[in-house]
Amino acid sequence: MNASIAPIEISDPVNSKILAVSEDKIQGFQRDPLGEISRQSGVDLPTVIERIKAMLEGGTIRRVRQTLLATNLAQGSLVAWQVPQEKLDAAFNYMFEQDPFSGHVVTRSTDAATPGSDYKLWTTLKVPQGYSMTKHCEFLMTKTGAEHFRLMPAQRLFALGVGHIRRRGMEPGSKSEALAEVTEVQVVKLNELEWRILTALKREFAAEELHENLWQARADESGVPLETFFEVAEDLNRRKVIGRFSTFLEHVKTLKDGDRVTRFNALFHWAVPPGREIETGREVGRHHIMTHAYWREGGPEFRNVNVMGVAHGTDKSVVLQHKAAIDEHLKCVGIPVSYTNVFWGGRSEIKPSEISPFAYQEWCRSNGLNPEAMRE
Repeated sequence: MNASIAPIEISDPVNSKILAVSEDKIQGFQRDPLGEISRQSGVDLPTVIERIKAMLEGGTIRRVRQTLLATNLAQGSLVAWQVPQEKLDAAFNYMFEQDPFSGHVVTRSTDAATPGSDYKLWTTLKVPQGYSMTKHCEFLMTKTGAEHFRLMPAQRLFALGVGHIRRRGMEPGSKSEALAEVTEVQVVKLNELEWRILTALKREFAAEELHENLWQARADESGVPLETFFEVAEDLNRRKVIGRFSTFLEHVKTLKDGDRVTRFNALFHWAVPPGREIETGREVGRHHIMTHAYWREGGPEFRNVNVMGVAHGTDKSVVLQHKAAIDEHLKCVGIPVSYTNVFWGGRSEIKPSEISPFAYQEWCRSNGLNPEAMRE
């Protein structure tokens, strides 16, 4: 069957089997990631390749790539921006189109009486090692008309996995038996060869690049034998630099068949006593609905929230039921929450954040900036 006429709907039973694995189950670096998707899904390899190609070409999947644990490669932060309403759309466009170091770009809203409700633009930011996130944001302010920003770098991570297809129909309160693992945020230094291989490794795949022996062309691009490429990638994996191999669904926008993967994107906030952030994060992160959970300091602008997480769903009331189940669980395990709220996502665009120091230097020069002046 030609990929162009293969089904591209997420509701197709074969596609659903593939996506339930390929979204977030292929952890770390795999020498044969497509073969691993085939093994775990029970779908033969030629069909896996055919269907992923078709969904990518048809817009159901927006990208296929090896992800990195970028928090271990570059300084990163969630950034909340105060932008005048009349400049909000233009600021959003600039962050998405002109700043390769801003990844997720989302407008968020909450009740007007909620602390921080005037922060309507939210981004994730990665700035390569040695450069200043504050200086980068100050430059973005001059380009967007933003009036203020709040940096909220992650202190610890507790959940990081998409799995929108698996989460459809999930019961509120569904959680693992074990507490979520804690991921430390530690920047790993790489040499020139490692950066070269990593740069080739992380670039997203075009449909025509999806085939058996997936990595040979990337090894050639890196100028190394395939076995050397594998050895370096596996070493980076051991050093906790590699994330997962993933097919990313177009989960915000309406698909060609009129379906939506998700409709509601919620950022949950909890304020818990200082010293109990890790304990709380492990309890929040064990809930299966959470695609992200982390310890971030919101500061006085956000009533000193310190545990945050993201959940998605097709029904707003069900997303709130999941939130209520987590709140009840925290109460049952004896964790006091002094304040909690929800910021709802609106307009949203997502792209991988650039993390290469070489790319950062080039970006600085193209914007009339001295790279040395942008250092910490």
